[in-house]
Amino acid sequence: MYDSRSNLIIGFHGCDEAVKQKFINSSSSIQISQKPYDWFGHSIYFWENNYNRALEWAENKKKRSEIETPAVVGAVLQLGYCCDLLDSRYLQVLKDYYVLMVADYKLVGQELPENKDIRNDIYKDKILRVLDCSVIEYMHSKIHEKYQKDINLNSFSDLKIFESTRCVFTEGGQAYAGAGIFEKSHIQICIRNPDCIKGFFNPGKSTPFSKWVDGKVS
Repeated sequence: MYDSRSNLIIGFHGCDEAVKQKFINSSSSIQISQKPYDWFGHSIYFWENNYNRALEWAENKKKRSEIETPAVVGAVLQLGYCCDLLDSRYLQVLKDYYVLMVADYKLVGQELPENKDIRNDIYKDKILRVLDCSVIEYMHSKIHEKYQKDINLNSFSDLKIFESTRCVFTEGGQAYAGAGIFEKSHIQICIRNPDCIKGFFNPGKSTPFSKWVDGKVS
């Protein structure tokens, strides 16, 4: 009853300026990330209502010479059928698939992947989420496999395929001594179904409302 996330939210994607312009001019230019350490599976990522973290992400990629001009593109998102890992129901679903994945790996004598730290990460945040990515992709593949089997046998399925994934990502050092709040914590959204992206936009700069009231903005 409450599975579909119908409300619109704003997401920000850090990228190169050239990529930003492609997104704004043509939604068909969406690039899907398929790195083995993607935080919440393969697709396109957005920082939920967090322009500054998206820009910081792009600036760090510039420092690593991975892009030329840091930029941020905004997007209007509708999450649809979302695997929201801030919801205990979906967290349990993921845990159940983890158990199945462990059994499959043992059956073929294969070692489970692990989340890893990047070099020189003083906070040990396990930024390279190889295990998490593998579990989430395993879940998606098994659901899709069962869905297709149902369709072939019965022409319908009670299963629904996740269109997006949403989760908090705890990152960075303590905000202050003894804090349980961390400097870089944020909510990350992974969009699997491109139709969940209702449109891209160029983020505007904020103007204090008092200036508009005072008539100082032309």
